[in-house]
Amino acid sequence: MICLLPHCAYLSETSRMLELHRALTELGLPVRVAIHGGPHERLLAGLPYDVLGPGLSSARAARFVGSAVGLGDPRQSMYDDDELRSYVQAEAEYFRAHGITVAVTGFTLTTLLSSRLAGVRVVTEHAGSFVPPVFERRLLPAPTYPVDPRLRRAPKWLSRFLINRTSNRTTAYCGGFNRVAESLGIEGVPSLSALLLGDLSLVPEVPEVLGISAADLATWTPEGRVGYRPGSRLTAVGPLFAHLDLPLPDRVRKFLNHPGPTIYLAMTSTPSTQVRAAITALSTLDTRILVAGTIHDLTDLGTDRILIEGTLPSHLVMPQVDLAITTGGQGSTQTAMAAGTPLLGIPLHIEQDLNIALLERLGAARRAAPTDNLATIAAQMLDNPSHRESAVQIQKLYAAADGPAEAAHAIAGVAGVR
Repeated sequence: MICLLPHCAYLSETSRMLELHRALTELGLPVRVAIHGGPHERLLAGLPYDVLGPGLSSARAARFVGSAVGLGDPRQSMYDDDELRSYVQAEAEYFRAHGITVAVTGFTLTTLLSSRLAGVRVVTEHAGSFVPPVFERRLLPAPTYPVDPRLRRAPKWLSRFLINRTSNRTTAYCGGFNRVAESLGIEGVPSLSALLLGDLSLVPEVPEVLGISAADLATWTPEGRVGYRPGSRLTAVGPLFAHLDLPLPDRVRKFLNHPGPTIYLAMTSTPSTQVRAAITALSTLDTRILVAGTIHDLTDLGTDRILIEGTLPSHLVMPQVDLAITTGGQGSTQTAMAAGTPLLGIPLHIEQDLNIALLERLGAARRAAPTDNLATIAAQMLDNPSHRESAVQIQKLYAAADGPAEAAHAIAGVAGVR
């Protein structure tokens, strides 16, 4: 039995798990879904699922997102020790009770410990392209927000050197996991890199964008390397992004049908203050702006040229806009590229920096630094057709791939089903 564990504080992780559930079900495999709750739980409507623990309130989910890797203090572990232990034990009991042999997690990091406690295999997808062969080849860019605040004033070459050199050597964010692991007598988490890897980690990108072949990913092992759990493996599966089963509201259709350039601003899992700042900056442009506000109340910013909505089916919106602006999570970047739509990224942590840098290298995206004028960059991109031309080339690569199906087959292999 396979168990999917989306972290419903994140739209991207919840939506990717819906894609995996669909693909696994099409293979005829039995699947259960277990969550801790969260604001995006509503997207699971129509699927049977179980909530483990008290359920995440919107406030707790927001605190979790704010404390996560790249955003929060690296000396903490997103959960306090008692909360972490409680979830680990609840998951392990759930795995035993339902005969789970493979747990597939979407940033529900507690499964790194509960899987060891229950003796099940764990598959991850949330590392995205942030995997060891990438930084072993020094492909990570200088982070916009370094984990070590002392590096915020360091030259970019030094910051880039260190992020590629130390991801498997730093124990940032791991302290609580290791304290709880020791108390339960199970294997801990030796590094930040290991915190993002399972027994098998799905790498949801095509080689042409990642810059690393599928064969090189498949042959990577932790042997002879420090900072990894034994047995960790990687496999390329291709793009994996949401096709939310949501209608496109009529008011959105009418808004998108209006002549003139349109920007789609979809900064999910982002504090409302940053979304508001982006809207304010972009409002100076002579464009129409569609905002996916998700869980934030931004209605006071709406005008005849700015339409504020909630959660939208981005795969239906992206083909109808001229520029997408997101924080650069892999789901949103891939949705844009699948539509042939250029992307302007406002990254909040290194994984998002990487996703944008990979597309920037191919000419399909640009990355905005905190000191950049967002409106100026957006205007430049709208005036430069080469960005769309590059995005269309990536669109063709994505059209030839079936990431969910490949991911489902990889998970089935871990479960011993061929």
